Amino acid sequence: MSGQSITDRITAAQHSVTGSAVSKTVCKATTHEIMGPKKKHLDYLIHCTNEMNVNIPQLADSLFERTTNTSWVVVFKSLITTHHLMVYGNERFVQYLASRNTLFNLSNFLDKSGLQGYDMSTFIRRYSRYLNEKAVSYRQVAFDFTKVKRGVDGVMRTMNTEKLLKTIPIIQNQMDALLDFNVNANELTNGVINAAFMLLFKDSIRLFAAYNEGIINLLEKYFDMKKTQCKEGLDIYKKFLTRMTRISEFLKVAEQVGIDRGDIPDLSQFTVCAPSSLLEALEQHLASLEGKKVKDSTAASRASTLSNAVSSLASTGMSFTKVDEREKQAALEEEQARLKALKEQRLKELSKRPSFATTDTSPISTTGGTINTAPAIDLFSTPSCSNGAVKMESDLFDLQSTFQPAVQSASSGLPVATAWADSFCGPVSIAQHLPHQAPFPTEPSTVAGLFRGYSSPQPPPQPPAGLQVDFESVFGAKATGSNSLNAEG
Repeated sequence: MSGQSITDRITAAQHSVTGSAVSKTVCKATTHEIMGPKKKHLDYLIHCTNEMNVNIPQLADSLFERTTNTSWVVVFKSLITTHHLMVYGNERFVQYLASRNTLFNLSNFLDKSGLQGYDMSTFIRRYSRYLNEKAVSYRQVAFDFTKVKRGVDGVMRTMNTEKLLKTIPIIQNQMDALLDFNVNANELTNGVINAAFMLLFKDSIRLFAAYNEGIINLLEKYFDMKKTQCKEGLDIYKKFLTRMTRISEFLKVAEQVGIDRGDIPDLSQFTVCAPSSLLEALEQHLASLEGKKVKDSTAASRASTLSNAVSSLASTGMSFTKVDEREKQAALEEEQARLKALKEQRLKELSKRPSFATTDTSPISTTGGTINTAPAIDLFSTPSCSNGAVKMESDLFDLQSTFQPAVQSASSGLPVATAWADSFCGPVSIAQHLPHQAPFPTEPSTVAGLFRGYSSPQPPPQPPAGLQVDFESVFGAKATGSNSLNAEG
């Protein structure tokens, strides 16, 4: 945060209050720090373009709003962020930019705050023009030249003649806007312009690969075209040769600033191998269609010249494809390394959490523990006996035979000791009434509860059936006596 200005912090705080995470991230990606936008902010914005609930027009408007700033750093970083989203973001972001009538209106931008502001303002005007042209190209052909399928069955190789003659000039206009950035190695003096140059370098490789395949398709169809088509095709090929020289100079700058030579395609092969007689053969064919007198040339020599040119262009295209595949592989390895780091971080977080052992032999337990053998306490049950011993439900069914004599004795009036008469008829052991008494001593109540389970709470003891008390005669006599006393009084 040390490089951010107070204005950056206030603006970010305002977006935090309003709850706009997208606008806040745009603000953080386009601060006054003289460095490229941070990767974490760019990654978040790319993720936003892939989310259907994110408002793409709002995201684009936030970037356009930042380009109205007077600081060259903020404006330049806004353009870089927009370019990054056009290349790596969801296609609907580019679609929205292509649907707008106006994009970046920075043709008169000038930062007068310092000498560096004057220098960088020139590149801002050129960079904004390229981004505008990139969006216009998408509007015209409905696809991005830097993302089209390449190869023998690619988009540019399988295009028909009429569409091809209309599409290649669009690529040429975008290529011209890119090459007009025209930066030298000694002018790449800060992280902001370096970030912009890297994006332009990657676009130049992919754009020229599509351009190259379009020219191959053009040459293969040239001798079967009509006169007007041949005239357009010859003009396109001449412009292609001039752009070959300019793109070579652009790639030399990339080599001078430290980009690996393996990442820079070799264009010298076509310059050396392309026969000078190819252009002459194309011109003679057009002249013959126009009725002009030309020197005789056999079909075999013409086919040989065309074959050599196409093969050299194809080899040049292969070098572009290899560079693109190497970049994709590097991006894939970087993503795998990032996922691995996240996985290791997650494992460390899980290892720091406390673990609870269930048993001594549990495979998931990390520390040894003891098993608590104390029986669970039922907070909602009533105590079954005074000494706290737990009686088994099976014992109640075994004692069923003891209740029958009690019923019989009730009819005869003789007292009989039962299991419910402990408190009235003296201590009577339950084991005396069991039909089969175990030969071993009884086990403690806690152990019995552990191995045999717990029983439902038993009802409180009731008076035995053998105990007959005439409460009515007693209380009736008292009641009679009390009434008589009241009468006498």
